[in-house]
Amino acid sequence: MNRAHPYMANSTEEAKKHMLNAIGAATVDELFEQIPDEHITTRQFGLPDPLASEVELKRHLTGVLGKNEHCEDNLSFLGGGTWQHHVPAICDEIWTRSEFLTSVWGTGSSDLGRNQAWFEFASQLGELVGMEFVGLPVYSWGAAVGHSMRMATRMTGRGRILVPALMDPQRLDVARTYAGFPEQEGHIEIAYVGYHPATGRIDLADLGSRLDEGVAAVYFENPGYLGVIEDQSAEIARMARAAGAETIVGVDPTSLGVIVPPSDYGADIAVGTTQPLGIHMNGGGGVGGFIATRDEERYAREYPTLQVSLTDTTQEGERAFGLALFQQSSYGSREDGKDWTGNSVYLWAIANAAYMSVLGPSGFEELGGAILRRSHYAARRIAAVPGVSLPWPTGFFKEFVVRFDETGPPVAEINRRLREHGIFGGRDLSSDFPDLGQSALYCVTEVHSRADIDRLTTALEEVTR
Repeated sequence: MNRAHPYMANSTEEAKKHMLNAIGAATVDELFEQIPDEHITTRQFGLPDPLASEVELKRHLTGVLGKNEHCEDNLSFLGGGTWQHHVPAICDEIWTRSEFLTSVWGTGSSDLGRNQAWFEFASQLGELVGMEFVGLPVYSWGAAVGHSMRMATRMTGRGRILVPALMDPQRLDVARTYAGFPEQEGHIEIAYVGYHPATGRIDLADLGSRLDEGVAAVYFENPGYLGVIEDQSAEIARMARAAGAETIVGVDPTSLGVIVPPSDYGADIAVGTTQPLGIHMNGGGGVGGFIATRDEERYAREYPTLQVSLTDTTQEGERAFGLALFQQSSYGSREDGKDWTGNSVYLWAIANAAYMSVLGPSGFEELGGAILRRSHYAARRIAAVPGVSLPWPTGFFKEFVVRFDETGPPVAEINRRLREHGIFGGRDLSSDFPDLGQSALYCVTEVHSRADIDRLTTALEEVTR
């Protein structure tokens, strides 16, 4: 019987034949003839039988989703890439409005206030990081790092980027995909800069020994991936500038109510995450990353992202919002653009704008202060657990490293036991950073109460015996 799949109306044999005839192909296999035979698998996958009805599909999906353990029902101290912050109700209310949710960015008729919201996002984020020129968000912090590295190499004509040895391996892996393969033309070399074991901060002597005429940029984070505030930031930027390199700084925007913005200590390009700005924790999708610079043409001409600006209209005295430098993006020039933008998270920019407008300058100061107080209280309480220590007990923002070398079980077992208490423990660092021994990265934000922290330490006293 020539019957379509219930969820794919154009899947009948007649429909397939009609489409193949239209493109001049005899079989579907001809569409993939450019793929080498050795790259085509012949094994059987053993997939389950297809679901034949919507009732069965709903039951299946509900069962799968019901296995999830989330941070609403569990106490979580995970961080290191996605953080649990409070999301004001207004953020969800704004971004789910049909004007934004159903807007198609490519047509003027679908604007419905979208361009103004994007303009407000860029303006507010620029105010936060102390930069005047901000692009629309990219997929993630790692994507922002990758794009900024490529911007720096195009600007300087050099091909090496220096990064901290204590950088998030997953974030660095994303950035490496932008660097390309060694045999490719334009490949970017990424080299590590060491750190001081006693402080967790960048080793300036090692940085100085690696800075030469081949370095396009120095990338570092403040606070760093393991939470340490880099108090040598101005000196790092000075050293990079003296070597003719750009300075790229990665920042957590929630810290900027209590830590000076990267522009104050010499950053040329600021990147970071937008997930803490009104976006719920999620996995498997984009959580948002930003790129910001000074308002100078040499930087503006290297942006791969979309920009929203103000412009005059045909009516005298009237202003409108519109896309600027569109032609240098992959949207405007495809493969000839500055870089391939790929997937993005433009809808999250709406939530980010709502979040920043609700907090305002005083709100960010209150937020940062609350996080500092709670995280340092947590660090003191955890450090008092027998056998537990903190290699860097001061000088951090919301994340800090906890060492379990002198307790009996390793971090993986401790985290498994904490799960029995309804707690997600810190991110296990033992495989990524073996020099740190049995260590975990703990995160404390404004959502954690004193009672939550006391509950964690009580559980740690039990599970580390």
